[in-house]
Amino acid sequence: MRLSSTLSTYIARQFLAGIAIVFVVLIGLVLLIDSVELLRRAAGREETGFGVVIEMALLRLPYMAQKIIPFAVLFGGMLCLTRLTRSHELVVARAAGVSVWQFLLPGLALALVIGGFVVTVFNPLASATTWRFEQLEAKFLRGRASMLAVSPEGLWLREGNREGQTVIHALRISQEDMELHDVIIFVYEGADRFVQRIDADTAKLADGYWDLKNVLISVPNQASEFVPTYRFATRLTMGRIQESFAPPETMSFWDLPGFIETLEAAGFSALRHRLHLHAILALPLLLCAMVLIAATFSLRLTRRGGTGLLLLGGLFAGFLLYFLTDVVRALGISGSIPVVLAAWAPTVVFTLLGLAMLLHLEDG
Repeated sequence: MRLSSTLSTYIARQFLAGIAIVFVVLIGLVLLIDSVELLRRAAGREETGFGVVIEMALLRLPYMAQKIIPFAVLFGGMLCLTRLTRSHELVVARAAGVSVWQFLLPGLALALVIGGFVVTVFNPLASATTWRFEQLEAKFLRGRASMLAVSPEGLWLREGNREGQTVIHALRISQEDMELHDVIIFVYEGADRFVQRIDADTAKLADGYWDLKNVLISVPNQASEFVPTYRFATRLTMGRIQESFAPPETMSFWDLPGFIETLEAAGFSALRHRLHLHAILALPLLLCAMVLIAATFSLRLTRRGGTGLLLLGGLFAGFLLYFLTDVVRALGISGSIPVVLAAWAPTVVFTLLGLAMLLHLEDG
């Protein structure tokens, strides 16, 4: 029997309503927990008021929304299918010859639409708000004093303190030994009073200083001085420099490919950004997998009165997704497995798991 457009629209609306209900509940819980955590971190900081904390929590909310969408689809799909089964609507549809694959098709199509919307439209918005959140967090909670920016013209590194600030520009960096090439260092006193310019062929970060080679030191109103080697004091470490990168979560889906190319051309590793890009691309398929998993835990168990098993199975599936994603992503970031495998493995595993369980439980 062919599924009618009226029935397809009705099932899609039920799926959408279930997903929306669960999403609103989850996003409310996330906002509450995140606000409490930010208030705890801001305790004792006079400059971080309640308004700033709420602003940071709201700015972080779109990023967290992306994280909970798969769980909203999973539990929303379970809620939808449970209601349709208890009202005997699916029982009647199946008695009329509609297979499980046919009445799941609207849910799968809706999952693809939601995934496509999140990737192409919602992700750029979430990236922009996350970037603003990172700026506020660095200012009010971390007190970070350095910032790194990478562009096609090279990389820029800033280190600041109360006495002044230093701006470093390099055309490229050797990833093997993290050595900067064609370096220019601008030294400022206070906010904007220029003090010194240092040009060097190379700069290598050591313990507490930059080791510069073939150095030209220029000071206003004085003759330039050339020295073969020069030590320039710094409080930076390689770890702090790496942390100064814009996190991949702050990069829009549309900007990530170009940024990855620029990052690698500058000599830095782009593993985290590549992994994040593939994870975004895998989202629509992951949402489809959540619909299949929801059907697996909803149809048979509910007809047999296993509401407790339904809830337990859904919680276990959500925990397994979270655990598997974290483990595989950690392996991808460490370079133990390819980035594509690390990003797509949880999605493919859950899709195959949902298909296999439905094929086993249903006659199709």
